[in-house]
Amino acid sequence: MALGKLIASWPLLRQADGDPLALGKAVRSERTQRLRPRTADADHVARSVCPYCAVGCGQLVYVRDGEIEGDPDSPISRGRLCPKGAASKSLVTSPSRVTKVKYRRPHGTDWEELPLEQAMDMIADRVVETRRQTWEHADGQGNVLNRTMGIASLGGATLDNEENYLIKKLCMGLGIVQVENQARI
Repeated sequence: MALGKLIASWPLLRQADGDPLALGKAVRSERTQRLRPRTADADHVARSVCPYCAVGCGQLVYVRDGEIEGDPDSPISRGRLCPKGAASKSLVTSPSRVTKVKYRRPHGTDWEELPLEQAMDMIADRVVETRRQTWEHADGQGNVLNRTMGIASLGGATLDNEENYLIKKLCMGLGIVQVENQARI
């Protein structure tokens, strides 16, 4: 490399050439200029919430290689994740992940696998039947109740406001009045 080109590449001279704060181009080497973020090739980025605790840290999920990192726009975590949140990729990639519905019949001792559709139908049938059997139209004085006390809902701490809103609306529409969220207990 010629001496003149070597001297011209010094950060001090590049800084004097229009970048007085030593930001940007003045401090970038050729190698640095070639670097790209490891997530630049992602098909798209999905915003998510860490599923582990009640804090609700924001996550960015890069949908190509499944990388997960903190969301800097999250007012809760400001781009940081705890070790469990940073390892949440394993929730979907772990070979020990349960991917089928497990069901144990009443008084049964063994688990059996069911198709998701069958399990969802069983849940819906039980909700409808329990609601029918425990429906209270009015109390003893004739006051209208239109409720069931035979069903309750307890939400998890990782539910966000939108999910809690929808669950509450569903419960109220079914006449379920016992609705609580783990985060408040």
